[in-house]
Amino acid sequence: MSNQKIAFVTGVSSGIGLAVAKNLIAQGIAVFGCARDAERVATVMKELRDQGATAEGTSCDVTSPEDIQAAVAAAVARFGRIDILVNNAGRGGGGEIATMDEAIWHDVFNTNVNSVFRLTREVLNAGGMAKSGWGRIVNIASTAGKQGVMLAAPYTASKHAVIGFTKSVGFELAKSGITVNAVCPGYVETPMAVRVRQGFAQYWGTTEEEVLEKFNAKIPLGRYSTPEEVAGLVGYLTTDAAAAITAQALNVCGGLGNY
Repeated sequence: MSNQKIAFVTGVSSGIGLAVAKNLIAQGIAVFGCARDAERVATVMKELRDQGATAEGTSCDVTSPEDIQAAVAAAVARFGRIDILVNNAGRGGGGEIATMDEAIWHDVFNTNVNSVFRLTREVLNAGGMAKSGWGRIVNIASTAGKQGVMLAAPYTASKHAVIGFTKSVGFELAKSGITVNAVCPGYVETPMAVRVRQGFAQYWGTTEEEVLEKFNAKIPLGRYSTPEEVAGLVGYLTTDAAAAITAQALNVCGGLGNY
């Protein structure tokens, strides 16, 4: 076990997080995953173990500092250390800014930004990464973190913040053997994407199908990306071949974003 890399993945129970866990497992990496729904986490981890993976997990609300400390402690108790951190857990959020409930703004930032700071700090310290001489931190941001999304100011601002955090910490840790990068999905077919389409359909007074058609028309490839395509880049960034890539924000978006 001592030579096996250990990854900690948030939001592991569905979508991009689950695809990332499966990609890392295929590389021979052990995964400790967390998400809010304890029953769902247990089910997913059992399915992965039944397929031969080394996988454990726990429930964790990433807006809770106490939950974050407990989850990292549980991972270290099970595996001894954390080599790879994938900050994937996140939420959408938006509406018209003039009428927006301030609670939405704060919850989006707590979920999407503060959790990234807290988990990174906890993994560097309690997870042992800072002293290990090798580490990979991958933050799931968004093309919204570069270009903005209408009617999604909290989400857009939070993902800009994740990219800024990534670049700053990437510079800080560059000589330590730890790389820090952000992966920026565009439209990806996940449970969250369905909720986003429902929100726009309601706002525009149209159907989810028409929203999907409109979004697909904006993407040069003409389709949403898949969680597996996003996970492919995350997986690559954890390898030794990617050791020279740090403090970057890399798109997986079918050409939707081009910088």
